[in-house]
Amino acid sequence: MDFLRPDTLAEALALKAARPAAVPVAGGTDVMVELNFDHRRPAALLDLTRITELRGWSARGGVVRLGAGVTYARVLAELGDRLPGLAMASRTVGSPQIRNRGTVGGNLGAGSPAGDAHPVLLALGAVVEAASTRGARLIPATDFYLGVKRTALAPDELITAVHVPETGAPQQFCKVGTRNAMVIAVCSFAVALHPARGRVGAAVGSAAPTPRRAREAEDFLSAELAATDRWESPKPLSEPVRREFGELVALAADPIDDVRGTAAYRRHALSVLARRALDWAWQDYTGKGR
Repeated sequence: MDFLRPDTLAEALALKAARPAAVPVAGGTDVMVELNFDHRRPAALLDLTRITELRGWSARGGVVRLGAGVTYARVLAELGDRLPGLAMASRTVGSPQIRNRGTVGGNLGAGSPAGDAHPVLLALGAVVEAASTRGARLIPATDFYLGVKRTALAPDELITAVHVPETGAPQQFCKVGTRNAMVIAVCSFAVALHPARGRVGAAVGSAAPTPRRAREAEDFLSAELAATDRWESPKPLSEPVRREFGELVALAADPIDDVRGTAAYRRHALSVLARRALDWAWQDYTGKGR
């Protein structure tokens, strides 16, 4: 196995073009597990840790451009006020050691349905920035996930950043597992309020072949909030509204039975998570908090 270690993004893209099968490594928290268990044996690893262009973030026009090499620990420390939902998801990722190494870009590249960042990025309407020697392009998160550990990246492309809108409103992330952290989600859910657009974003993880938006739940709640003028005059949500939202979120899933949980349990858990997360987010929006 060859170990390729470029110093710049241009060098990395050239190496990826020359050797499309080379597997990128940033934090290595997913790739090294696969190597250690002999689930994967690539001909080459492409180490991205020296590339400073991937390790920064910036904010402009209400959008955060998060470099692919920004770690979960930095999201927690530096972006909790701008991207609270992503910070919540980051807090549940592994141990402090994993959060110090693992990156949002790596989570995207792995494409696992159980990745903790995915539901938040979908609920926020994030866009993935990919680059190759042919140029750069933007891929909406809704189009990025193609199947289990399959993404829309071309063989010669690398993820360089993810563009995440700031909603200026409450967001929530929650997941079910055998414990609060250091565990792969049995299922997960994210909700984001977009008052400027009069919309609600909602997405599920670890409950379908890919992370996915709960579009019917989004449409239902967005219409309900508009019809009752709750964006401008926030009032508590009724139990029937919250229950319907939870049921529609559960219907968006396409889970399977596996060692972590049954399909029926995942659907039930998602409906509960959705109701709770919506309740928390809406209480924050109305100023009552938890």
